Amino acid sequence: MTPRQNRLVTVWVACALGISALASTAVFTQGRQGGGRGAATPAPAWPPKLGAPAPGAVDVLPVQGQIFMIVGAGANITVQAGEAGVLVVDTGTAPMADKVIAAIRTISKKPLRYIVNTIEWPEYTGGNEKIAAAGEIIPFREANYTAGPQGALDIKKASVISYLTVFHRMSALGGAENAWPDNTYSTPQKRLSFNDEPVVMLHQVANTDGNTLVHFRKSDVISVGPMLDLESYPRIDVKAGGSIQAMVEGLNRLIELAVPEANAAGGTLIVPGHGRIADHAEVAYYRDMMTIIRDRLQDGIKKNLTLAQIKAARPTRDYDARYGKTTGPWTTDMFVEAAYASLIKK
Repeated sequence: MTPRQNRLVTVWVACALGISALASTAVFTQGRQGGGRGAATPAPAWPPKLGAPAPGAVDVLPVQGQIFMIVGAGANITVQAGEAGVLVVDTGTAPMADKVIAAIRTISKKPLRYIVNTIEWPEYTGGNEKIAAAGEIIPFREANYTAGPQGALDIKKASVISYLTVFHRMSALGGAENAWPDNTYSTPQKRLSFNDEPVVMLHQVANTDGNTLVHFRKSDVISVGPMLDLESYPRIDVKAGGSIQAMVEGLNRLIELAVPEANAAGGTLIVPGHGRIADHAEVAYYRDMMTIIRDRLQDGIKKNLTLAQIKAARPTRDYDARYGKTTGPWTTDMFVEAAYASLIKK
């Protein structure tokens, strides 16, 4: 054979050997995946194993800019720290308040000036009384001012900010007055400049009629409370004005506020009520899920199906592995029932 023919034969043999090796590997792999005799059952893809604080402990995670997240105290707590002091969004449960204060002190020794409540539920506001008492509002006048009183507010506590209906519901339940918001708003937004950063509190009907989203514009972080729960379907309080339609609208608004970086990852970061720090893509996925479930419920209602029939059709079936729960304070059935009730409510 000519040299050129020798080279062609060599290439052909090498290709044949390569194909044979690949075929052998493919057969072996398929045998393992096919669950043959003695094959181990593959682990479920969801939920992944994530690190979390030990029960009764809290962890502090940096987010970006001046923002940190405290986890393990009930709902996630957002902390903004700078030269002017500390602002926190939500306070976790009452039994964890001392540990939250200690965690805040590891971030900053400056005075705690503000608490913002995103909603009135105890896992978000339970620490209000004790944590507020550990702070000090920015005084109206200099400390050496002697010509009159400092002002009407008690300066020996942090100011608690919320939407007006959060105050109404907390005060209606009684409890310690010092835990109630003392600085409410009823307009579309409330703004302040703190730690050289614009902080914008945005009213949004979602889980109730009183959700607040807190946008730290310089740090590019939004703290959203229970409107985004990466460990569960969102709790919807229909009696308090919440609805699945309002949840979809709120998530759409959040998507408009968040600016992603490359491939929709990074950029604006979101502190959810529960779960890991999120970004634009995570919010879009959650919005899509809520939209699909809403549409399935609406379709069942249009077909005059009963709630029992709709539940039997499992409108959440594609997402139960990730967000579904059959026990605890908020189950999948409770979510479907609340979402259904909000759609048929006149």
